[in-house]
Amino acid sequence: MLYLLYQTFHINLFQYITVRAGISFFIAFVLTLFLMPLFIRWAKRKNANQPIYELAPKSHQSKGKTPTMGGLVFLTSTLIGVIFTIKFNSLYAVGGVMTLILFGLIGIKDDLSKIAGNKNSAGLTSRTKMLFQIIVSLIIGLYLYFGHFSTELYVPFYKYPILDMGIYALAFWVFVFVATSNAVNLTDGLDGLATVPSIFSIATLSIFVYVMGHAILSQYLLVPNYKGIGEVSIIAAGLVGSLIGFLWYNCHPAEIFMGDSGSLAIGGFIAYMAIITKNEFLLIAIGFVFVMETISVILQVGSYKTRKKRVFHMAPIHHHFEIKGWAENKIIVRFWIIALISNLIALITLKIR
Repeated sequence: MLYLLYQTFHINLFQYITVRAGISFFIAFVLTLFLMPLFIRWAKRKNANQPIYELAPKSHQSKGKTPTMGGLVFLTSTLIGVIFTIKFNSLYAVGGVMTLILFGLIGIKDDLSKIAGNKNSAGLTSRTKMLFQIIVSLIIGLYLYFGHFSTELYVPFYKYPILDMGIYALAFWVFVFVATSNAVNLTDGLDGLATVPSIFSIATLSIFVYVMGHAILSQYLLVPNYKGIGEVSIIAAGLVGSLIGFLWYNCHPAEIFMGDSGSLAIGGFIAYMAIITKNEFLLIAIGFVFVMETISVILQVGSYKTRKKRVFHMAPIHHHFEIKGWAENKIIVRFWIIALISNLIALITLKIR
C-alpha cells in the first residue's frame, strides 16, 4: 500500500525497502502490544489454555492455566504490517506471506484440538501434523519451482553452486521446511526460549535477503542476486517486531504461550528464508539452538529404543537442565546467548567466500 503511494503520488520515501521494513516493524510491534492483553483476557475467559504434559518437570504443572495460541495474535499483527508495506508483485514476498499463513493454519488447527473438548494435550497426531507440513511445504516448493526460482545448491564459504538439484530440489526443500518447523516447535518449551532465538535467526536471514536483493552489495559479497527478494526483509522486520511485542508478555513468567500456531509459522518462515537465500546448510548455525534441541530428542529416542537407556534426564535438552536443578530463567538466558553467538558466526560467512 505504501509502495502504491510512492507510485501514485511520487512519495519517494516509500520506495526504499529499509523505510518500509521499519514501518512494518513498528506497525506489527504496536499492534501486538495492544492486541495481546485483549487476547489474554479473552483466552482466560474461554479457558483456552494448553494442558501441561504430565511427565514434564514439576515446575511446569503450575503453568496449566496459562493461555496459549499467542501466535495467532503476532501473526495477525505481522500480516497487517506487511499488507501496508510490501510490493505484492514480488514472487518472494508472496511466497513469504503464503508460508506464514499456511504453516500458521496447521498450528491453529493443532492448538484448537488441544484446548477443545476434553483438553487432550496431544493435539493432532504426529502423523497427521507431519502430513499437513509435507503438503504445505510441497505447495510452497512448487510455487517457487514453477516461479523459476533457482534450484542450485550452495554451501557456506564457497561462492559458486556445487550442483543443480533440478526437480529434486522439491524433496530437499520439503525436508528443510518440515525439519525447521518441527525444530522450533520442540524448542518452545520454556518462557521465551523459542522467541529470542527466532528473532536472532530471522534478523540474520533478513540481512542475507537484503544483500541478495541489492545489485551492488550482492556483487561485492559474491552472493547470488535475485530481483525482488529484498521485499522479504520487510516481512521479516514485521515478524521481528511482533515477536518483540509478544516477548513483552511471553518472558518469564509467561502470561501467554505462542502455541503451535506461532512456532510452526516461525519455523516455516525461517526455512523459507534459508531456502530463498541458499542458506539451507548455514541454517545449522543460524538455528543452532533449534538444532541442539532436535538432536537431543533424536539421541534420547534412539538410545532408548536401541539400548533401553536414556542419554539425558529428559528431552528436549532444556528439560534435562531443569531436572539437574538449573533455574528456568538461567536456562533461557544461556540459550539466548548461544543463539546470539551462533548467529554472529553465521553472519561472518557472508564475507568469507
